[in-house]
Amino acid sequence: MPVANPYAEKLAAIPVERFELEVLGGTTAYWVYGPADAAHTVLAVHGFRGEHHGLEPVVAHLPDVRFVMPDLPGFGETPPVPGRTHDLDLYAEWLRAFAASAAPDAVILGHSFGSIVSSAAVAEGLRTPKLILVNPIGAPALEGPRGILTRLAVFYYWAGAALPKSVGDAVLRSGLIVRVMSTSMTKTKDAELRRFVHDQHDTYFSRFADRDVLHDAFVTSVSNDVRAFAPRIETPTLLIAAVQDDITPIEAERHLATLFPDAEIVEIEGVGHLIHYETPAPAADAIRRFLGPSEHGTR
Repeated sequence: MPVANPYAEKLAAIPVERFELEVLGGTTAYWVYGPADAAHTVLAVHGFRGEHHGLEPVVAHLPDVRFVMPDLPGFGETPPVPGRTHDLDLYAEWLRAFAASAAPDAVILGHSFGSIVSSAAVAEGLRTPKLILVNPIGAPALEGPRGILTRLAVFYYWAGAALPKSVGDAVLRSGLIVRVMSTSMTKTKDAELRRFVHDQHDTYFSRFADRDVLHDAFVTSVSNDVRAFAPRIETPTLLIAAVQDDITPIEAERHLATLFPDAEIVEIEGVGHLIHYETPAPAADAIRRFLGPSEHGTR
């Protein structure tokens, strides 16, 4: 039975086009949403195991903004970068190269794992007028309130990489495990919205290229956080944090905001690590205000 997308009507009114670009010897698939003459262009970087579709609910609430949204190497429709370990150095280098060709001087937005990649790239020279981090990883995942579950995840991804290929791949793409992950992150009590979130994860969470890339990216996601880069980022920065986030507690997000030379934090109640799915409207309101006036002036 099809699951209703609560943001479908808004999204359908926004033009979108798919493109491909050669980056670091590989092909990056990306999508451009919104008006070509928009006052603001945002390059949006999705989270771990996701792909560009995950940020569409936010796009749906910002029809006057032009969004450039790639699938990260090894996820969705972007294959791995040939001959490279998919660690933070690779992802930051890829983002700098992609941005230079596809969206020079765009505002950079990163969600979750994308917040680490975006922060690393900006700290290392990616030019952007503003930086937006949604559900930023502001503390080590192993030290968060769900540290035990994170340790289980470490074992899960290790086992998926160590088992015989067919078995390991089946384990990593297990629908049951994906549903457990989805359920643990979802906070909304709205049954229809919960079904949508679970359907999104069921549809897109296993569209990774292979288990080696997935393992590399997972190790990167739990071995790094935004704190290491914040003091070197002079760009005006907006943190959009969830008060009930189990991955980075809100106290850690508040501390993270103090590490940037120029940052502000917007806190959203009643949501955890899935701001982009559960509360895209208040997130979009914060982004709109942070970006400044738009010539289209639409909501």
